Amino acid sequence: MSTMTSISPSRLRSDLYSFPCNSDASSPLVIAVLASLIDRAVAKTDRIAACGASAKKDVRIRAFESRRVLDMSIQSFLDRIFRYARVMPPVFVVAYVYIDRLCELNPCFCASIWNVHRLLITAVLVASKFIEDMNYRNSYFAKIGGISTQEMNSLELNFLFLMGFKLQVSVSVFESYCRHLEREVSFGGGYQIERSLRSVCASGILSWKKEKRQVKLAQVL
Repeated sequence: MSTMTSISPSRLRSDLYSFPCNSDASSPLVIAVLASLIDRAVAKTDRIAACGASAKKDVRIRAFESRRVLDMSIQSFLDRIFRYARVMPPVFVVAYVYIDRLCELNPCFCASIWNVHRLLITAVLVASKFIEDMNYRNSYFAKIGGISTQEMNSLELNFLFLMGFKLQVSVSVFESYCRHLEREVSFGGGYQIERSLRSVCASGILSWKKEKRQVKLAQVL
């Protein structure tokens, strides 16, 4: 929680939109905020034993469960993804939108210590493919996540089916999630934010992608 207390909403907002993709600095601030949110979701699942038993009824949900718990914190794992995949901070926001949407569409799916790392690497992979112009192969993401390429391919497919292929994220929805993350920082955390994140996701991130391409072009010139 010490990391969270040093982050202000304005710093988070600035980091989301201006973090240099080739920076050798520390990870973007959004990672610390998301890690805090997901850590609490996992802790909540651990307190509800029945959730895990229900989830095992669905083969696609069960595919995300690992045979062993990865000895790495959520923040360290997100840091690893950023360090090696070099995805931009907005990708992590969209990945969180996807995870939230997936859980809403599949009430039996609960983030737990058994599935959270596979869920995160898959969500970031899918988000990166959807909003970035250039992406690494699945085999590379598999190495980052510590799984085989075959597993990565299977998790991506299961993720898409569990989401009903609803990948569109409108600019307004993206902005609303950013505001919720800012509120998470302002209020110092709380389950109120987790409940308020159940927003409706619409279509049309094209205008935002266009802005992103223009920024990249400006950097090249």
